[in-house]
Amino acid sequence: MLGKIALEEHFAIPETLADSRGFLPEDYWPELSARLLDIHQRRIEEMDRHGIEMMLLSLNAPAVQAIHDVKKADEIARRANDFLAEQVAKNPKRFQAFAALPLQDPDLATRELERCIKQLGFRGALANGFSQSGTPETCLYYDLKQYWPFWEMVQKLDAPFYLHPRNPIAAWAQIYEGHPWLLGPTWAFGQETAVHALRLMGSGLFDAYPRLKIIVGHMGEGLPFSMWRVDNRNAWAKTPPKYPAKRKIADYFHENFWLTTSGNFRTQTLIDAMLEVSADRILFSADWPFENVDHAANWFDTASISETDRLKIGRTNSLRLFKLGNE
Repeated sequence: MLGKIALEEHFAIPETLADSRGFLPEDYWPELSARLLDIHQRRIEEMDRHGIEMMLLSLNAPAVQAIHDVKKADEIARRANDFLAEQVAKNPKRFQAFAALPLQDPDLATRELERCIKQLGFRGALANGFSQSGTPETCLYYDLKQYWPFWEMVQKLDAPFYLHPRNPIAAWAQIYEGHPWLLGPTWAFGQETAVHALRLMGSGLFDAYPRLKIIVGHMGEGLPFSMWRVDNRNAWAKTPPKYPAKRKIADYFHENFWLTTSGNFRTQTLIDAMLEVSADRILFSADWPFENVDHAANWFDTASISETDRLKIGRTNSLRLFKLGNE
């Protein structure tokens, strides 16, 4: 399929590059680092070879979210956003941008989001999971009440917000001790992001701000498969939910969330996600440079779905969500 739009596609600046070290064997670091630092050469060649018209770019992980010094987090976020704005301006038909945000401080994050959307022309924001603030052990999740004014601005700006994975901090990761292979994209990324997303759904956030648009990657981080059980476990016991939200969790998942195909190139999983949230809320992504563009595109272009759904997922859903122009 030609004209695909991909939106979980990463870059790095020198200050954040080392954050991506360790996700692959050390022998692959020269290749991965080169991929992360490149925007206008090999990246475009990969796009051209595999029918991708546009990428929405975002900073690598965990980057800003792992900088517990609030002032430095703000500085790096602004530096990364200014750099990305310059790169997009060089070729806006091929690239658009997600803002990196210093969510260690909701007020700073709100101001930076507003700057990126209104002044730099960014299409939304991407946060790499929870933010460490003040100390490495202080982890802030975005359902907390201190973030609700930030979410008010997200809704006001109609800015899609991508909740991207990161590993739990070591002090909270005892279940992975002795099993490091379970960290990262194998399992911990999905588990961490799914719980964070469920916290948002159960907090009442979407009752207060019903027009929020949240994106999660990797075909929904396992949530589509589990959504029925979240709402219907032990259904014979007639007890009220123990969360502040006014509706079933699945209601918010269906109305406020979009999913991407990033790094999860399996047709059975795609069909499950389509059955749960519909083809209207799924978006093509590759997860370059951590996954290969050809793996994503070759799978998607031949997946056993209708051509109508392929066009929606590959292109028109993103055009509509990010206001990218004519369908």
